[in-house]
Amino acid sequence: MAKELKTYRSFILEELEPQIGLVTLNRPEKLNAINVEMVEDFEDLYALLAKDDSIRVLIITGQGRGFCAGADLTEVGQYQNHEAFANPESFLRMVQERYSGLILGLRAIPQPVIAAVNGPAAGGGMAIAMGADIRVAAPEAYFVASFINIGLSGGEMGSSYLLPRLVGLSRASDILLTGRKVRADEAERIGLVSKMVPADQLIPEALTYGRMMINKAVGGLKLTKRVLDQNLETASLAAGINLENRNQAIMLYSGPFLGLIQSFAKTGK
Repeated sequence: MAKELKTYRSFILEELEPQIGLVTLNRPEKLNAINVEMVEDFEDLYALLAKDDSIRVLIITGQGRGFCAGADLTEVGQYQNHEAFANPESFLRMVQERYSGLILGLRAIPQPVIAAVNGPAAGGGMAIAMGADIRVAAPEAYFVASFINIGLSGGEMGSSYLLPRLVGLSRASDILLTGRKVRADEAERIGLVSKMVPADQLIPEALTYGRMMINKAVGGLKLTKRVLDQNLETASLAAGINLENRNQAIMLYSGPFLGLIQSFAKTGK
């Protein structure tokens, strides 16, 4: 049975099973759109997860019929006279960089993240899904890089970085330049999500991934997430292998490897 760990203003943090956390975005009347409170809540969550290994895998989903509709544009309209909108520098510092920090923080935490996309994931919501390590989607889910539909650049909150790496440059250009809907079946076909499952199987499917992960060494999960990120930027195969070599040496002497291979030598499994 799930154990509630903390109720934030914009989402609920639970421990679904030992060591597997679930964040449920909880603004269903707004399709879980991102507002200032949600940004602040995620900043607090990231600080918590960075120093606490009791949650080793994190699942993110949405309450109601939406995953996340992106930035709450009604709130943006209300704050147009705020000092944050006084000039480009203020907007960059107080709004743009802070909202984009949601994705940087998601990539920075050591826990693998699974996005269980239950419905529309638009704009920043699509970016949150892409910022996860694994994505599973219900048939009702769809993805929209909606930035270009509201007069902005198609690249925001890491979308121009993450999407080409997930689906390739040509498909990413198609999605970012048109702002069209990518429904769950297409998302599965092009590799944007790992699997499409019935809505009632969405969290169980995410849990299946989570259970496989928590059986691995804590350091092994952390270093695998880190090496995948860093080797996206590595200049050569040799540099990538050097990083892998470092991680393997660390894990051989600090993890369960030696015990596991001794067991394997005795039992053959």
